[in-house]
Amino acid sequence: MSGVTDLEDLIRSMRPEARDGEFVIVTSEALELPAEAIIREAEGTTLVMRREDADEASIPYDFVAAWITLTVHSSLAAVGLTAAFSTALADAGISCNVLAGFHHDHLLVPADRLDDALEVLAALSEQ
Repeated sequence: MSGVTDLEDLIRSMRPEARDGEFVIVTSEALELPAEAIIREAEGTTLVMRREDADEASIPYDFVAAWITLTVHSSLAAVGLTAAFSTALADAGISCNVLAGFHHDHLLVPADRLDDALEVLAALSEQ
């Protein structure tokens, strides 16, 4: 499955869904921690994990996020989707950190702006 590449189709069929819970982005080499995503960088390993798991492990964090998945199967070669939703969110003053999975794009937005972000994405898909 290669996924959708047409930008208009991608935007129209984004179907954003929020995952339950709050998520934090931390740096740790303790890979046995329950991570939702792992990114290896030259400076260290970044983990995206549930807030309660970070609290239980006493791992400090600065940013508490809500996780939104764009449920459209976007092609990894698609052009413009990230620019479209990140611009719309930026115009609304909402920060967005993006993780690209094989099937979907995942957006980490400030937890207290989740409803606003979902409204912005819904409006974008209706244009």
